[in-house]
Amino acid sequence: MADFRILTVCSGNICRSPMAEQLLRAGLSAYPGITVTSAGTVGLVGEPMDQRAVNLAVSFGVTDAADHVARELNEQQIREADVVFAMSREHRRAIVQLHPRASRYTFTIREFARIAAEITDADLTDAALLPREDVVGRFAAAVEATASLRGMVTPLQNADDDDVVDPYRRSDDVYTLSGQQLLPAVQGALTLFNRAATAA
Repeated sequence: MADFRILTVCSGNICRSPMAEQLLRAGLSAYPGITVTSAGTVGLVGEPMDQRAVNLAVSFGVTDAADHVARELNEQQIREADVVFAMSREHRRAIVQLHPRASRYTFTIREFARIAAEITDADLTDAALLPREDVVGRFAAAVEATASLRGMVTPLQNADDDDVVDPYRRSDDVYTLSGQQLLPAVQGALTLFNRAATAA
């Protein structure tokens, strides 16, 4: 059975997207067949994770931040993903430009969490009908349920609230803010995947 592939995307792939990648991987480690990777729209190829981002990730419990090596986003990565989490609307546009069919399964991570919070048990019926061991299928059904509700949940008054602020080369306060925006979004995504995996 094929893996369920999650791709996270930011600009340089040294701050936001690797942190999201690592948090998602840790949060989904109990499930077999889940692959989480990251890339950057202008990836600083070969570079390690930004040190202040590493420090922030470690404060969130990440243990593999120092192993990260940045890579640049390409169309194949998007095509092979089952869901793509962009760190901003700008990144989502770049992703869809590279692979237009990805518009259905590409979200900013804060957008995904916002919609996920509105998903009912009834919305997860398709996941619940699958065998409990079919985690890949159940996760795919959760993404489909989220996509089907896009545009139907209450719109944001400020569209910027769907973005995670870019902290690169900015103050420590901006790094903190970026983490404060990212962590709840990751947790929202994890909550939905956990619900899909256990839906009955």
